[in-house]
Amino acid sequence: MDLKNPEYVKSHGLMEGRSVLVTAAAGAGIGFAAATRAAEEGARAIVISDIHEGRLDSAVQKLKHETGLEQVFGKIANVAEEPDVQALIDFAQEKIGGVDVLINNAGLGTSKLLIEMEDDEWHRVIDVTLNGTMRMTRYMMKVMKARGQGGVIVNNASVLGWRAQKEQAHYAAAKAGVMALTRCAALEAAEFNVRINAVSPSIVLHPMLRKSASQELLEELESREAYGRAAEAWEVANVMMFLASDYASYMTGESLSVSSQRG
Repeated sequence: MDLKNPEYVKSHGLMEGRSVLVTAAAGAGIGFAAATRAAEEGARAIVISDIHEGRLDSAVQKLKHETGLEQVFGKIANVAEEPDVQALIDFAQEKIGGVDVLINNAGLGTSKLLIEMEDDEWHRVIDVTLNGTMRMTRYMMKVMKARGQGGVIVNNASVLGWRAQKEQAHYAAAKAGVMALTRCAALEAAEFNVRINAVSPSIVLHPMLRKSASQELLEELESREAYGRAAEAWEVANVMMFLASDYASYMTGESLSVSSQRG
């Protein structure tokens, strides 16, 4: 494989027969890529969520068309609102006969120097990115425990949970929190046969990043990578599928870096 220009990786049945719920999956980024890979890897049913109804409806139809999976459902949900979180998970439980895999992808990022940041911007990023992941994880753990069939939760963190970057104090703090949440929740969930892990991607050129970062910054970030490029969204989704599969049966509480960064 040419690592600078990788070809799309074929499926291996990693999600065979499983039901999957993915948050914030109606865009063109990691969430939709994860839902697509889950379908390609043999998932029997998928629920995706988003806060934009029109975009969600289009994503459901696109996912059905591109993968051939008919059991695809969409549900409007804002992970910053607890009633939405519970309604989403309850909907998925009913529609797809229980959730085997939850992928917490919802997050929010902006670029702002800390010295110029208002409280509202800080709280907005933390509430969606960290608190939203907590709300989804907390309620999903309750549901999976009551169901009694185990399960897997995969959280989307970031290498910024480890590394420093200007104008990203709020986002980095939120993603570091996601990593810590993953570690602690995993210990509790192990008691009822649920694994919880996270992926920590480096640069992925999804629409949110293109909107919040300058072209100069994007080029600088790509230059730091060993392959001189950003990751494709499906490359991150591949690692999510690994963590959600039985290949990762002994892994819980871990945050896997998806990066080629050179220091």
